[in-house]
Amino acid sequence: MNKFTPAKPAGARGVDEITGSRRLRRMRKADWSRRLVQENRLTVDDLIWPIFVVEGKGVREPIAAMPGVFRLSIDLAVKEAERAAKLGIPALATFPNVDISLRDQTGSHILDPDNVINRATRAIKDAVPQIGIITDAALDPFTSHGHDGILRDIIAPSDMMDGRIGAIRDALDANGFQDVAIMSYATKFASAFYGPYREAVGTAGLLKGDKKTYYIDHANSDEAVREAEQDIAEGADMLMVKPGLPYLDIIRRLKDEFQMPTFAYQVSGEYSMIKAAGANGWIDGEKAMLESLLAFKRAGCDGILTYFAPEVAEMLKG
Repeated sequence: MNKFTPAKPAGARGVDEITGSRRLRRMRKADWSRRLVQENRLTVDDLIWPIFVVEGKGVREPIAAMPGVFRLSIDLAVKEAERAAKLGIPALATFPNVDISLRDQTGSHILDPDNVINRATRAIKDAVPQIGIITDAALDPFTSHGHDGILRDIIAPSDMMDGRIGAIRDALDANGFQDVAIMSYATKFASAFYGPYREAVGTAGLLKGDKKTYYIDHANSDEAVREAEQDIAEGADMLMVKPGLPYLDIIRRLKDEFQMPTFAYQVSGEYSMIKAAGANGWIDGEKAMLESLLAFKRAGCDGILTYFAPEVAEMLKG
């Protein structure tokens, strides 16, 4: 003890005595030791980039509610696919914004082999055959009412309809597409975080009511497990949890219960919150972005659908 060391009160125990000499901070002291014991890492292989596609040529429309995200015409979507491939991003997820004149009660334009999403898929695969493309089966960009399926006496939702995975698997196999994988959207919650996406695909002003009759109640986790279990039984190859960050517990449960490839969709509201807070200087946007993405890995994700994908890929490359 020197003159600068405060005297220990009589009967007080030292830190080593209290902890049994187990000082967990030892491995946090230096950068090299923190890196050595880091349990999870984010890599470019974890990223799937959702993009929005529109008609036209040379079109790059900013989406006000999603700073840094654009609606792209097919020619520019191809260029972005080429950029993604050079960055090492494994796959894109494509979503259309179609003209209101092409939308109807049944979303029939989705059946047109030359609709914008099908042409975009063909163009991207022709130019960048090595990149994966994940297409969405939801009808909301094609319906005049903004719901995910056809409205009759009840809602028959697209991605949350019972038996949908089995029907898709049967149709794919019967037509020689046995190698096409299915990513199940079974655990999609009725959430307030989808708002900016609806602006991006042009359904914000169309939607009447809500989607609580077919999306999962955000209070329920057991129901999410049952939905995932059903889709696995019907032939799903991958599971998705949507939204992402508010549902890390669901990701962990699905990974623990099924040991299936499991993904999260960091949806538009999650993206926009980080972007807006960063732009206003309320948080360090870059650090918050990376922390949020690593949280998905920690929870058990094999990959993340995120609008941050090209930004993160650039950072990781650097």
